[in-house]
Amino acid sequence: MSNQESNPIESVLGPGALCTDVEVLTPREVPLGGPRAMPVYRTLPQKQRSLVGSWCFLDHYGPDDVARTGGMEVPRHPHTGLATVSWLFTGQIDHLDSSGVAAAVRPGELNLMIAGRGITHQEISTADTTVLHGVQLWYALPDATRFSGHVFAHYAPDPVHLPGAVARVFIGSLLGSTSPVDTRTPDMLGAELVLEPDAEVLLDVRADFEHAALAESGTIWMNGAALQHRELGYTPTGADTLRIVAGDEGTRVILLGGVPLGERIVMWWNFVGRSHDEIVEFRRRYQAELGFDPADPRDADGPDLFGPYPDGQLPPLPAPPMPTVQLRPRE
Repeated sequence: MSNQESNPIESVLGPGALCTDVEVLTPREVPLGGPRAMPVYRTLPQKQRSLVGSWCFLDHYGPDDVARTGGMEVPRHPHTGLATVSWLFTGQIDHLDSSGVAAAVRPGELNLMIAGRGITHQEISTADTTVLHGVQLWYALPDATRFSGHVFAHYAPDPVHLPGAVARVFIGSLLGSTSPVDTRTPDMLGAELVLEPDAEVLLDVRADFEHAALAESGTIWMNGAALQHRELGYTPTGADTLRIVAGDEGTRVILLGGVPLGERIVMWWNFVGRSHDEIVEFRRRYQAELGFDPADPRDADGPDLFGPYPDGQLPPLPAPPMPTVQLRPRE
């Protein structure tokens, strides 16, 4: 997906309270492409928090009435230094990228695209999709792998049944379920939990992980802190238990985690780098390779980062102008 405000730490104790501080991040609404601008709700990145482990971006969308908004129509655009994770609840999206992968994104199935040194792709909801609902996640690649080649992976995790809940682990390990997908980044976690009304789950987690839980469809309590619809709760390293309690209507939770990346990143538009100058160069290469700006003779002998691409697709997105201020690394 193409492309920041948090509340202070909240300690409003609720069901199953634990003595663990939870930082509550509230979403901001962002229009996402298309003639009628399908809305998405972004909780990462924010000014106060850029990363949870290596996770650097979280957009939640829907349930979206495609007849009203036009659905998802994100033409070809670039990525560098990151990986995208598509996870749907309802509807279907067609993915096409410059590595030659054409894939269907379906509910309950992981679609992971590791951009590495560079890739372009598009995402368009299918004609038979009436309601679109899901999340788009990115994580930053560490310096050791961020210039590696691009790759696409698909995985449909088996459900893990708990008293009052069902879990699907799409990245990492939890509840005895392990995803086989190679993320090319330090240890990570990505999972969906669907809780029945008033259900409570107590999760054994890694104490060296940061964790975040998205209250996707209703109120939850995370270690005693109340999270409203679309809010994200964050806990730092040090805790080996997470307690999540659903409200009286039940809810879906997206749980993310990972060891802290430990690297300062620069994130702008669809690029993740390490410096302002690096982002400027990514943008220059993209604009030149796709014909938005004149070609530079210095690129003549080097490989393209962002192509080739099949004919007959929507026109690609041009990169926005660079900001007038220096981009600063964050962690």
